[in-house]
Formats: sequence, structure tokens, C-alpha cells
Amino acid sequence: MKSKKRCVAFIFARGGSKGLPRKNIRLMNGTPLIGYSILIAKKCPSIDQVIVSTDDEEIADIARQYGAEVPFIRPSNLADDKSSELSAWKHAVAAYTTIFDTNFDIFVSLPPTSPLRSVDDIEACIDLYHVEQSDIVVTVKEAARSPFFNMVAKNSNGLCELVNKAPDGTRCTRRQDAPVVYDMTTVAYVCAPEFITKSQSIFDGKMKSVLIPDERAVDIDTELDFKFAEFLMSQRS
Repeated sequence: MKSKKRCVAFIFARGGSKGLPRKNIRLMNGTPLIGYSILIAKKCPSIDQVIVSTDDEEIADIARQYGAEVPFIRPSNLADDKSSELSAWKHAVAAYTTIFDTNFDIFVSLPPTSPLRSVDDIEACIDLYHVEQSDIVVTVKEAARSPFFNMVAKNSNGLCELVNKAPDGTRCTRRQDAPVVYDMTTVAYVCAPEFITKSQSIFDGKMKSVLIPDERAVDIDTELDFKFAEFLMSQRS
């Protein structure tokens, strides 16, 4: 009988956030934002361990209260506005294998900014990673705008131009004729630790995606995002 692959969920929550100060521990309907990611991860049958990576002691304390482990504190240079998410991933994988003196098979990132995700969303990503030949599985939602139809950019003369022409070089005059595009969401990312170690971008490998309904794919970056997510969360009660 083949042994079960060890799956570790990581939640990356830095202390600084210019757009929405202290966003990761701000209360949403009585629960800190990071609490939703921890609680849903602990409900997933495929996830064996929940780790929080943070540079902030207050966030670390709250994470432990909700049942996550915080075995290391992330260096401040990997938690500022200029540091990439992938650099935090690399640090977490290296720190985990050093501290626990063991390897694991599947890395899952569950950002605090998507509190409306479901267990089924996460499990679908892990299942897809198991069955498909891919390096990473991400989550997407249907895009409200298309760079082939109704998204424009200003040129050097300050005039607006369509961002992209259709693959055959023509301009799409109907949305139905434009190639289907998706917005990436922060509901979940699933890959192997080795992919993180060797890559410079999540786009370096073969990527598969799971489509998430709009009502579970809200990504909180602004005050308006927060209020909208809070409203949707309140409707679940």
C-alpha cells in the first residue's frame, strides 16, 4: 500500500500592510482575518500540519491561539513591501526542513486575504495536483474585463489603446469572440517544496488551475474589499 503524501499548509502573514494596516489580524465578524485561513486548513482532511510564517510577534500569538504552529519568525527583510512572496516561501521550506529535521511532499499556501474559501476549494487544488502532471496548481475566477476586448493602456502619446489584440492579430469587436481569460485569486496555491526551491517565479513551471466562484474568491487588498468580504461572511451565519 502506497504511503500518504505529507501535506503542510503555510499561511504567510507579515505585520506591515500599507493599504490596510494590520490587515492580517483585523477582526472580521469577530474573528481575526488570519483565523479563517487557520481554521479552514485544520478542517481539510489532506492537510497534516498548519504553519504560520510571520515577522510579527502579535500575529504569531494570535496564530497559536487559533491552532497553528509558529516554529520560526520570518526575517524582516523577507517581510517588507519589496520582498516577494516566493522569497518567503523559500525561507519557510528551508526553515521547516531544518527545524523539524524532515522533508514533506506537498506545499499549500493559504493567504489570509481569502477568508471565504471552502474546504472543497482547497481539496480540489490538492486533488488536481495529485492527478495532473503539473508543477503548481493555482486558483482563478472568471475575469470581469478582457485585455482583448475592454481593457486599455495609455501609449507614449497619452492615448488609450487596447491592451492585447486577438491571437490572429485582429481586434475583437464582441466579448464572445475574445479569448477566455481569468483573474488569479489567492484562495490556494499547491506545489512541491522542490519546485519552490528551484524556481524564480511560480510561472517557471507547468501551471494548472481550479476555478473558484466569485463569492468565494474575494481577495482583500483594500477597505472596500474588506467590507465586501465581511458582508458576504455575515450572510453565511
